[in-house]
Amino acid sequence: MESNLNKNIILTTPIQERTAWVGKDLVHKDDWIYHLSANAIQALDENLAYIESGKLTLAQINREHLTVKDPGILAEFSKWSDELENGYGFFLLKGLDVNRYSEDQMATLYFVIGLYMGQPVTQNAHGDLLGKVENVGDLKNKSTRVYETNAYLPYHTDLSDVVGLLSIRKAKQGGLSSLVSAATVYNQILEKYPEYLGYYYHPTYCDHLGDPEPSLTPIFSYWEGKLSCRYMRAYIELGHERLGIPLSSVQKQAFDIFDHFINNPDLRLDMMLEPGDMQFCNNYSVMHSRTAFEDFEEQSQRRKLLRLWLKMSNARELAKDFPGRNGIAAKVA
Repeated sequence: MESNLNKNIILTTPIQERTAWVGKDLVHKDDWIYHLSANAIQALDENLAYIESGKLTLAQINREHLTVKDPGILAEFSKWSDELENGYGFFLLKGLDVNRYSEDQMATLYFVIGLYMGQPVTQNAHGDLLGKVENVGDLKNKSTRVYETNAYLPYHTDLSDVVGLLSIRKAKQGGLSSLVSAATVYNQILEKYPEYLGYYYHPTYCDHLGDPEPSLTPIFSYWEGKLSCRYMRAYIELGHERLGIPLSSVQKQAFDIFDHFINNPDLRLDMMLEPGDMQFCNNYSVMHSRTAFEDFEEQSQRRKLLRLWLKMSNARELAKDFPGRNGIAAKVA
């Protein structure tokens, strides 16, 4: 008899694993914060020197250019990858001293750390492997992405197994990074609004800004014993608008319920990414957001983060009706 673990079903029991964390509990813990060991920093410095000696660009760097061989250090990197897939689904990594490195060196070290865990994938049609998150856009322009401004960035997931952020500079005021567990949101809906669960498993059209047409994807999928989530309400609404297929009033109610829980201050975890901090999140387990912020006038002082999208070798298997995405295809000139 085939196990239910092999079927995409509607999960009707609460999720008990570590992935179902609650922000108000984690704020008093530090087991989601990792620190680069002195040995790891030394090994990464040596890897940086090797890359700089070859005058390699980020686009040229691959796993063949990774020089760390120490089993203990490699075990550190492996532990982070496991935490993303089988633990909380995120972690904060500290230890890069922004006063020791140039911005280009910080970018290279960050890219290399990403390579030790997974494979960087392209983030836009230009083929960029390292994205810049800066306050440079105008919200009045419809083509401006919210992350390019200082406005509040609603909870969402990105188009890769894992998203990473490296803080180069923080804002004058505000700009907190906020995370919420998809499993915890699911448990809340299961407990209080179980009659709506089916709507989250039902595919809706989502416009990924760059794809020729909106594509179908559910918000929740339960497959091989793991719950996965993909949520970008604004892109779902845009997808249905583009195709001329209105969302029903019940669908909108389901989204309102979802938004209520992801914005619950007791459920979410807020953190300030200090310069040199690296945050990594599993896009199937954790949704991320950012509070609005006030920036500095001088461009050289303004808030700046670097973003990585990673395809992970230990990533979960996804159901056929929950298509995985790893990057945005670069357009051929």
